[in-house]
Amino acid sequence: MVMRPRAMGLSSIRREVLVSAVFTALLVASILLLPSLLLTGSTGPARRWPSFLSPSTAAEDKEQQARYPVRFAYLISASTGDAPRAARLLAALYHPANTYLLHLDREAPAEEHRRLAELVSGPGRGGVYARAGNVWIVGRPNLVTYRGPTMLTTTLHAVAVLLRLRRRWDWFINLSASDYPLVTQDDLMEAFAGLPRDLNFIQHTSHLGWKIKKRARPVILDTALYEDGRAELIRPVNITTNLRRLPTAFKLYTGSAWTMLSRSFAEYVTMGWDNLPRALLLYHANIVSSPEFYFQTVACNSRRFRNATVNSDLHFIRWDNPPKQHPLYLTSRDYRRMLLSGAAFARKFREGDPVLDRIDRDILRRREPGHFAYGGWCSDDGERGGAGAGALCSNPQEHGRRGAVKAGAGSRRLKAMLTKMLSPRNFRRQQCR
Repeated sequence: MVMRPRAMGLSSIRREVLVSAVFTALLVASILLLPSLLLTGSTGPARRWPSFLSPSTAAEDKEQQARYPVRFAYLISASTGDAPRAARLLAALYHPANTYLLHLDREAPAEEHRRLAELVSGPGRGGVYARAGNVWIVGRPNLVTYRGPTMLTTTLHAVAVLLRLRRRWDWFINLSASDYPLVTQDDLMEAFAGLPRDLNFIQHTSHLGWKIKKRARPVILDTALYEDGRAELIRPVNITTNLRRLPTAFKLYTGSAWTMLSRSFAEYVTMGWDNLPRALLLYHANIVSSPEFYFQTVACNSRRFRNATVNSDLHFIRWDNPPKQHPLYLTSRDYRRMLLSGAAFARKFREGDPVLDRIDRDILRRREPGHFAYGGWCSDDGERGGAGAGALCSNPQEHGRRGAVKAGAGSRRLKAMLTKMLSPRNFRRQQCR
């Protein structure tokens, strides 16, 4: 909602500044005062913090750490009506060595929250999630406003929770329910096993273009930060005071909201020992589409991380043109281009689009909707058409071998893309300029 401009006195301007400061304080508090983490379904075992894990479970986790070359922590964000898509995405991404956190917007119906909780803690998917204990749900979800800073606070909240879980992971990946993988998790592990662990994959540029007028200069307030049950972006009353100059204390960068962050950078934006992440968080509390600015600006203004930032979000996305503000829905016509891109993920997809079935069948090798994506942890003789082919990844304890990584063509495509991006010619030239 955009308010009509009207004349304001000095007292009104002071009041507006005070209100903005209160909203900013609320934003920081929402990060530092983490909500309770978990939902427990009506069936299945209760979820526990890893600090209270039994010795046998802790030993098993330590054993997995030694067996797998690299591990990932995922945030899957979903809103009203997205619970089925989030469940499908989780199955396509699942691997017992990884860690998964699901966030379903507070506005979503209670029934959707209940279904996700039962999926995680109940007998669904053969009870694999409950047995492995590596899938979690935010129990007190945030109210999220589209293009508002609450999208950013939700991501930072997830980073803090995943660090608090005390499980080993090397990279954090944020996805929405409209994303889908173009490689198996074994492909991803194989491709990233040989890379330095401090690399961050953040698409970025300092050429703001149309975003100067539409994103960087307008001052907005996110009602989800201070009102219960309301998610809306509003602007201050006086149109002459809701535009600010570009900052001079730091250089502003923008790019994709979808990132792959190293654990060291995830700790940095959460703890902020040199105060840059906190200072920039305050600035981004009133900026439109802050997830498209925050991580880029923090990384490129940090002496430690600016030289470890790869200019890519690892996604295949087809944008509208002009004005390049919203990605187009992908269909079967985009399938070949998705493969040739070598990207690890793609977005966005409509729920139930036939191209998702083709990705399941031809890339992830999910033989049936109830199966997981192909991987050494849950495969038997499926690749040779043996006895395990019919039940590929449907019963991992019976058919699987923990610690085995079986990468395929997806790993080769992804490695080729990474090799090109990390070549001396491309890596430095596209870095934080």
